Amino acid sequence: MRSQNGVPPSAEGIAEAARKAGGKGPPPVHKWNPPFCGDLDMRIARDGTWFYLGTPIGRMGLVKLFSSILRRDGEDYFLVTPVEKVGITVEDAPFVAVDFEAEGAGPDQVLTFRTHVDDHAVAGPDHPIRVERDPETGEPAPYVLVRANLEALIDRKSFYRLVDLGTHHDGWFGLWSSGRFFPLIPSEDLPD
Repeated sequence: MRSQNGVPPSAEGIAEAARKAGGKGPPPVHKWNPPFCGDLDMRIARDGTWFYLGTPIGRMGLVKLFSSILRRDGEDYFLVTPVEKVGITVEDAPFVAVDFEAEGAGPDQVLTFRTHVDDHAVAGPDHPIRVERDPETGEPAPYVLVRANLEALIDRKSFYRLVDLGTHHDGWFGLWSSGRFFPLIPSEDLPD
């Protein structure tokens, strides 16, 4: 695929367009509807590492820039600028929640997550927590919605800390945040 000027899309071109479109706050990628210019050989691994042409992107500033123009449409992920839209591969979730702060207790508790690219999300109605369990092993994979259809996989150390804050409610073991209860696992499935 080619961009509007006939040149194949590149990470450098996308980064430059993102810089030009940037301003205060996250770019309004949800408002942009540029033409699809093909897929870029870019991948986000399950651990949050970004790869371009098979090589890890070592500059965190560039990773943060790309993450700011990331959009998910259906099951597909794209980097979007005002002038082009390119597909990328995401192995699991595009972000990893690497830490959180808890304030309060019970229904008044508020959990604020921080991702590896320094996005913050306060778990609640607009940023729900969900858990998928591997059908074969039963291992949980916890997620929190960060922004507009983009989730963060909650890292293992944070998940263990969250479990310590968990409580039973209506037959479920889960977490309170911002007045909402997020079920993690049926109470009956927990070992004694």
